[in-house]
Amino acid sequence: MNRKKIAVIFGTRPDTIKQAPVILELQRHPEYFDVVTIATAQHRQMLDQVLEVFKIKPDYDLDIMAPKQTLASLTAKIITGIDEILEKEKPDMVLVQGDTSTTCIGSLAAFYRQIPVGHVEAGLRTDDKMNPFPEEINRRITGCITDLHFAPTKTAKDSLLKENVDPKTIFVTGNTVVDALEYSVKENYEFTVPVLTEVVNQNKKIVLVTMHRRENWGKPMEGAARAIKRLAQQYPDFAFVFPVHMNPIVRDAVIPILKDMPNVKLIEPLDYLDFVNIMAKSYLILTDSGGVQEEGPHFGIPILCLRYVTERPDAVNFGTVKLVGLEEETIYNTALKLIEDENEYKKMANAVNPYGDGLSSDRTVKIIKNYFGLANEEIIEFDPR
Repeated sequence: MNRKKIAVIFGTRPDTIKQAPVILELQRHPEYFDVVTIATAQHRQMLDQVLEVFKIKPDYDLDIMAPKQTLASLTAKIITGIDEILEKEKPDMVLVQGDTSTTCIGSLAAFYRQIPVGHVEAGLRTDDKMNPFPEEINRRITGCITDLHFAPTKTAKDSLLKENVDPKTIFVTGNTVVDALEYSVKENYEFTVPVLTEVVNQNKKIVLVTMHRRENWGKPMEGAARAIKRLAQQYPDFAFVFPVHMNPIVRDAVIPILKDMPNVKLIEPLDYLDFVNIMAKSYLILTDSGGVQEEGPHFGIPILCLRYVTERPDAVNFGTVKLVGLEEETIYNTALKLIEDENEYKKMANAVNPYGDGLSSDRTVKIIKNYFGLANEEIIEFDPR
């Protein structure tokens, strides 16, 4: 049988989390695939944590992370490094994921070498090129290049169809983030951070908070922090767990406002296993993260999204996520209603998870087999209903 060489490219914690189940599934079929893994290490430390969790050792590591590098300099390093690898390995397909610079430039490097591209988590759109920045444009450029679009939801597929993408190249697979959660979340997980163990053992209701997006820096982020402070004052028996991003701009916005609150735990960023396992035990999530919008519904946790637009509208439409923006009063009042109104809380907690069933990587690999004529697998697309 003519085995196919698949080059899988990743560079940040989120795209590595979502590529890992696909890599593991490809590796389960050595009779069909030779897998080459390429890490740009756009995010160094956070990337290494995830690789360790999934026991993946990259075949190539560009190690491009540098202090205060610009998007332009990052782009130059990624395309030069990946092109050299593609020239050497000559893969039959390149797989990229999501919306990072690694994704966009990796797909462009493959295009220059006339190598087919598969895009995991294809079709997410806000239709606002500056929000999120630069991810929206990264996604659009990747979509123009892609040969196989692995759309996580029907909404994502519909967005691609509006852009006149050939429907025969689009498949609704669900999101591989759910596959990753099923691999990583354990009932009796032992946390490596003592404060998390303490909070869990106290049986307090946990409100998990994350903020990092650059469009929210400064005054908007301060407004969200003030809302969290008011909620913490209102509910002293709740534990507010806030892993604070390392970026000084984020820290300067939130730490001065929240540092003196006894029930707000301002902690260092968590590794992947600690984070998803504390998420699984949370009562409510406030976040501006795209990935958390997808992960939280798996656990039936209401999410207040600290953004004005989202490229992941499915959870909003299904009712497990509310867009609340960054205004202090809106965040405070929406959270207050959820906490005080049991029916309102249950409505969100019991909403359908629109993102996956744990079989997304299996579907993805079957589609790749069919594309190359290695098999004739039946593909049953993901449907949350």
